[in-house]
Amino acid sequence: MEKASETPPFSRDARARLQGSLLAWYDRTYRELPWRTPPRGGENGDTPGADPYRVWLSEIMLQQTTVATVIPYYRAFLSRWPDVAALARAPLDDVLHAWQGLGYYARARNLHRCARQIVSQWGGRFPSREADLRALSGVGPYTAAAIMAIAFGQKATPVDGNVVRVTARLFCVSTALPHARAEIEALAGTLTADRRPGDFAQAMMDLGATVCTAKKALCVHCPWKGDCRAHARGTPLDYPRKTAKKKKPTRHGVAYWLRRPDGDVFFQRREEKGLLGGMMGIPMSPLEEQKIGPNAAARFAPVAGDITFLSGVVIHVFTHFRLELMVCVLVPRVGDDIPGMWVRESHFSDIALPTLMKKIISHVRVNGLQ
Repeated sequence: MEKASETPPFSRDARARLQGSLLAWYDRTYRELPWRTPPRGGENGDTPGADPYRVWLSEIMLQQTTVATVIPYYRAFLSRWPDVAALARAPLDDVLHAWQGLGYYARARNLHRCARQIVSQWGGRFPSREADLRALSGVGPYTAAAIMAIAFGQKATPVDGNVVRVTARLFCVSTALPHARAEIEALAGTLTADRRPGDFAQAMMDLGATVCTAKKALCVHCPWKGDCRAHARGTPLDYPRKTAKKKKPTRHGVAYWLRRPDGDVFFQRREEKGLLGGMMGIPMSPLEEQKIGPNAAARFAPVAGDITFLSGVVIHVFTHFRLELMVCVLVPRVGDDIPGMWVRESHFSDIALPTLMKKIISHVRVNGLQ
């Protein structure tokens, strides 16, 4: 069993020095991002709180997604839905359509659900207590802490991947992730400043994103290099330590391309819970550990009929598994009545389709059926 961090937290004086040096560095080098309020350092007082709606929207989008990818989506959302009330009034399909390309569509569904909760339960104003924020759909400990610190100026410690990395190196945390998560969060909490907590939180994020990066430790530019224990040892890239990743399992399934003689293709909405929940898509079989044979494919089909398998497979990698999909063409019989919608190819772009469904469409076209 690995031991806990090799050194204790810093003294009060050391913490004050670390806080001051990081905030001074942030005042000089902060990243200008569309959801941020520029810092006001020195004797000018704390940074004015950012709009909670903008903080919340950006933090949900930034989960498992890069800043560069998020910026155009954030601007488009803000232009279309400038406040939480406007987002709450929007149809879910419009929100999902605008989310196309960001992936992890549960975030979009929770975003929409949360907006409606804020309007119905809080009169359109974000609650300013962390416990109340965490009771909202899709708002976990990190997002709640980010809103508290950045929007409301309250002492809170949002710990994202950047903060994990900075903290693990600063303290030389020897426990491997994910087991070290609670330890790292506690250590990061000992650093959080009472003054300018929003700027301090964003400074920690910027330090990890621009200087103390995953692949490079640009220690010469780091305001904390004099106190960083990993830098003193010359081993910053050894932290944070991680357990070996398990190989992703492969699952198999069948996608059913139902096409009428007039050319319309069948789509249906998936169940709210589960893979691609609530999204429109091509019907699919359950996913299995083994390849699905013709008999099982016929049994799982949404309607009876002759099945023709296309050559090749569609491959898509999710967070926890790799998916291989066979695609088959299934011609429905006249009078077949199944819940869903028939869509002309020229109107495919009108519906919100996840990347997997777009891959299926491309696969069909490669096979010369569209």
